[in-house]
Amino acid sequence: MPKQKLLMIGNGMAGVRTIEEILDRDPEKYDITIIGDEPHPNYNRIMLSNILQNKMTPSEIILNDETWYASNNITLHTDEKAILIDRHTNTVTTTKRNISYDKLILATGSRAFILPIPGADLEGVLGFRTIADTEKMIETSKKYERATVIGGGLLGLEAARGLLDQGMDVTVIHLADWLMETQLDAKAGELLKADLEKQGMKFLMQKATAKIIGKSRVTGLAFKDGTQIETDLVVMAIGIKPEIELAQHANLPTGRGIVVDDFLNTADPDIFAVGECAEHNGIAYGLVAPLYEQGKVLADHLCGIENKGYRGSKMFTQLKVSGCDLFSAGDIKETADIKGVTIFNSIENKYKKIFMRDEKLVGVVLYGDTTEGNRLYNLLKKEEELTDFTLVSLLHKSGESENVSVAEMPDDESVCGCNGVTKGDITRAITDKGLTTIGEVTAHTKAGGSCGKCKPIIGDILEHTLGDDFVSAAPAGICGCTDLTRDQLIIQIRAKQLQTAKEVRHVLAFRNPEGCSKCRPALNYYLNMIWPQTHADEPESRYVNERLHANIQNDGTYSVIPRMYAGQTDPQQLIKIAKVAEKYNVPLLKLTGGQRIGLYGVKKEDLPKIWEELDMRSGFAYGKTLRTVKSCVGSKFCRFGTQDALALGEALERQFEFVDTPHKFKMGVSGCPRSCVESGVKDYGIICVENGYQIYIGGNGGTEVKEAQLLTTVATEQEVLDICSAFVQYYRETGVYMERTAPWLERMGMEHVREIILDPTEQAKLKDTLAEALAGRDDPWKQVLEDEEKQKLYHVERV
Repeated sequence: MPKQKLLMIGNGMAGVRTIEEILDRDPEKYDITIIGDEPHPNYNRIMLSNILQNKMTPSEIILNDETWYASNNITLHTDEKAILIDRHTNTVTTTKRNISYDKLILATGSRAFILPIPGADLEGVLGFRTIADTEKMIETSKKYERATVIGGGLLGLEAARGLLDQGMDVTVIHLADWLMETQLDAKAGELLKADLEKQGMKFLMQKATAKIIGKSRVTGLAFKDGTQIETDLVVMAIGIKPEIELAQHANLPTGRGIVVDDFLNTADPDIFAVGECAEHNGIAYGLVAPLYEQGKVLADHLCGIENKGYRGSKMFTQLKVSGCDLFSAGDIKETADIKGVTIFNSIENKYKKIFMRDEKLVGVVLYGDTTEGNRLYNLLKKEEELTDFTLVSLLHKSGESENVSVAEMPDDESVCGCNGVTKGDITRAITDKGLTTIGEVTAHTKAGGSCGKCKPIIGDILEHTLGDDFVSAAPAGICGCTDLTRDQLIIQIRAKQLQTAKEVRHVLAFRNPEGCSKCRPALNYYLNMIWPQTHADEPESRYVNERLHANIQNDGTYSVIPRMYAGQTDPQQLIKIAKVAEKYNVPLLKLTGGQRIGLYGVKKEDLPKIWEELDMRSGFAYGKTLRTVKSCVGSKFCRFGTQDALALGEALERQFEFVDTPHKFKMGVSGCPRSCVESGVKDYGIICVENGYQIYIGGNGGTEVKEAQLLTTVATEQEVLDICSAFVQYYRETGVYMERTAPWLERMGMEHVREIILDPTEQAKLKDTLAEALAGRDDPWKQVLEDEEKQKLYHVERV
């Protein structure tokens, strides 16, 4: 039988999750087509604030890339808008084509609500809803100084925090008496405002905006009380408006959203609606968890699986702003029949309040400590009587420990609130699909794929479900101090804004609070990579060679290898080297494999003096960084040379010196295909040819020689430099500490790396990020010579 045609309008989180659920149930039932009006594949919209807050990049929030659609035989039309539904012929007209359907899902989502006031159409007035909105805000922050966010709710505060991180002066305008008044009570709102003010955010409370001032571009805001402020950017974050125009034109019943029944069916038996555009029992939900619940019900229905239908959701809220942990769920207003129980620890600024009606939990507000959020939320959803609980300990049963074991957790308890995944979902996935690691659970269920806070619980569920089998299957951490992998650490450092290795070990509960020889240098590298301008390098966490800026030899002496760009030197440098070697009785001068002159057998206390008298830059022959750029003389002197390899080698070395990388990084520039400098076994190798430059990546010498792979051929030196920037930065961002480029490339996949670093947009972003990391970097030898405290490290006391 031919497959039925399933067409979905909308490529957002709720809709694509519905498609994923359908594929899990019956992958052969439908021929699926998806229309999306954005130019991107499906992405995690709730992580847009993380992009604005410099915690993630757009590529990191993609949930399903193009290969996922292709591998599931889904036809995807991006950057295309549906404009008409013909219910009589079962066709949808888009801006580019007509598409027929047997079943149609409307997953059109919503758009940012823009106040209908004068000036709302001026340049510089934005919503906060899409990647394009986010990129526009970042672009604006580079040109202007002042930003105003209208709306002190969840989205508005996340936008404001992000604009602060972009360097703007930010004021939040809010109509109510306190922030997030629909999710927080007055006390929690007061605590939140105080914490955000400490971060530099400004507030104008109880302000109603009358108009936006400006001619072609916004210059200010005027309020109904007659006051005004100046601003360069206005972000509207006061709510969302479901996209229902298509349904209205098709004469489908609508209210605030597209009206659906318990099975997400509209008035047309062949048309369904899911997500923010759908209205169920008078409610249009705007948070991800209830939308995923809808998706599961709809997937069952479309696959012929009986279920009880969608009965509505109890929602919860969490704020993604560092230093402001809050959780809110249910009804949080005290009334004649709703009473509250409050615990406030003013020393640690922790506030907890529960709301009860008829011995049942109906609302929760947590600020400063949200660890009990999932447990309380589950009690709220189940609506069980709380007569067995002691209220003063905030709903712990008498004699119960604070940490409830996963064995006691019911299957319907939420584990990952971001993605609406329960313990039962995870347990079934482990059993049915043979999952053995946290990463596999995330891949199959989405649990842990957003903020990552639930990954420890996922590990506990794996251990409980698999028993002894989990011990051998457990994911290896970066060292024995932690079970967290490199990727998990990166997510947590960014999400929690951790700034020092000590803070990382404390907050992420390392077994050894002091760390070990393996994790200390790794954490220092990751922190330098994530926060290049704010993290103070921790020399005590580096290996001895990097601390002393010289390689220790087998007899306890050191080597000094000055920088010679692309292997070039001059008579003056040679004379200096000779005089220094003679003066300090250097026992060995040797030409290195990287075309440098090395001085070997130098005493520790002589290192600064030799550096000063050489007056040359550090060759970084000791660090996890760019070591050397090896080159031949190229067309400048060689009769076989096709390009100026010497000049290109020098340009590469000057541009990328002092950059930290996961492991040592070497380059080679060969002036012709004879490749005298062995460019084919370099991390980044260039072979000059008649029409330009062949670029090779991922070659490594050493105990296991790996041949580099051809990336591309370009025509200009500038392209070589730009691609190198993207390659180095992508390796920096995704490499495991102490992982060379060859195993990294094998792990990442050559085609994936090629796609990223040759994409003009991604290449430009990576290049800019690397430039930021390199800004202000200087020669470490010079830094020691200018700092008497650092020089003390080289003093040797003689007995």
